Amino acid sequence: MNGRFRLDAEGWLLGARRVPSPNCDARPHGEAVSLVVIHNISLPPGEFGGPGVEQLFTNRLDPHEHPYYAGLRDLRVSAHFFIRRDGELIQFVPCGLRAWHAGVSAWQGRERCNDFSVGIELEGTDDMPFTDRQYAVLNNLLAVLRATYPIRDVAGHSDIAPGRKTDPGAGFDWNRVKNA
Repeated sequence: MNGRFRLDAEGWLLGARRVPSPNCDARPHGEAVSLVVIHNISLPPGEFGGPGVEQLFTNRLDPHEHPYYAGLRDLRVSAHFFIRRDGELIQFVPCGLRAWHAGVSAWQGRERCNDFSVGIELEGTDDMPFTDRQYAVLNNLLAVLRATYPIRDVAGHSDIAPGRKTDPGAGFDWNRVKNA
């Protein structure tokens, strides 16, 4: 486990940059985190390093800034974590709360994956390889999550919402994820 990462009692990761999102709520009473869902995102699509993802997850995305953003005008989504291509780790929602990342979803016969999962977004696209730094941060983060919660599975968004979602995509190398 990486010494720079540690979760506090609420599920905020010490060592991550904190950007609180309003797009979250309480998990169902007694629900434990047992699933990690891997996503990818870039805003505008295929462009990296800008403020779009942070703006989307904090409801500050200007629909006039880019033609693609108009379709996201009323979207209220979040993830627990976002790993940029340079390895920067940002947290939007504490793990003790339910982030709104999975949408209509099911895993191993259980619906509503947001109830029992942590969502991790990687800056990228379905068909582009992710960076070494992203995999290093992801593996360190997964180690901390596994040490804190009874994580049973790590799945892609496409696994919990087949036919509706395609991420993390062919560019994601599952062989590089420890204990996936």
